[in-house]
Amino acid sequence: MELRTLRYFVAVAEELHFGRAATRLHMSQPPLSRAIKQLEADVGALLFARSPTGVTLTPVGTVLLDEARALLDHAERVRVRVSGAAGAATITVGILGDGSDPGASRLAAAYRRKHPGVDVVVRDTDLTDPTCGLRAGLVDVALTRAPFDETALTVRALRADPVGVVLRADDPLARHDRLRLAELDDRRWFRFPQGTDPAWQAYWNGGKPREGPVVRAVQECLQAVLWNGTVGLAPLGHDLPPELAVVPLTDMAPSRVVAAWNEDDTNPLIRSFVDVATAAYRN
Repeated sequence: MELRTLRYFVAVAEELHFGRAATRLHMSQPPLSRAIKQLEADVGALLFARSPTGVTLTPVGTVLLDEARALLDHAERVRVRVSGAAGAATITVGILGDGSDPGASRLAAAYRRKHPGVDVVVRDTDLTDPTCGLRAGLVDVALTRAPFDETALTVRALRADPVGVVLRADDPLARHDRLRLAELDDRRWFRFPQGTDPAWQAYWNGGKPREGPVVRAVQECLQAVLWNGTVGLAPLGHDLPPELAVVPLTDMAPSRVVAAWNEDDTNPLIRSFVDVATAAYRN
């Protein structure tokens, strides 16, 4: 199995849609479909159950997803260590959440202008690790959301976003202008896997334990709402499919966009990144 093919597989598994995965991978859909079919032939089993609305993982696909993520993480650690040993002018940025955020777009443009010779590697991460792999050495700096365990990390706040509840558009609660957390107590919520940072889990569960499906990626959250009527929280201002709605919550603390890095890291490229990010998100 090639690492590139495993990246393709993980993208489809997280998006649960070939079209969205192709967009995320910056490629057309036909070669992506061919790569997945070849991977299924190599494995000797179907990895996805296909339908007109998207795909779902088969039991074999679920096993491969965990293994593929572990292999790709290991490959990234190797790349980071080798690049560091070679002294290459590279910075690896972990991004959690919506890559279409205008602040992130301004940051990318400003950082390119300031450091045109630096190779910026972006690692898109799922929701199970809000530090985007900082502690595992997968990234140099994380563009993420708090709260999470900040031990041995330096964190700088960039922006605070109000938070709402994501509902199906035909849900009776979707007709409200605003809601309170208590009005959602009888609903099933999406939640993150066991072992996820407790502060992060508690924040996105509205401060108390919840019951509901376990999710890892943004698209899995949205699909849980669409298919099962599950509810969950999300920052306001993000584009959603027309089948979904988001209602502001009056008693939910804002979600903070932050930059985070290891406190003992003195790489000047990181400090410059954080300074540029502060200005980009302020605008």
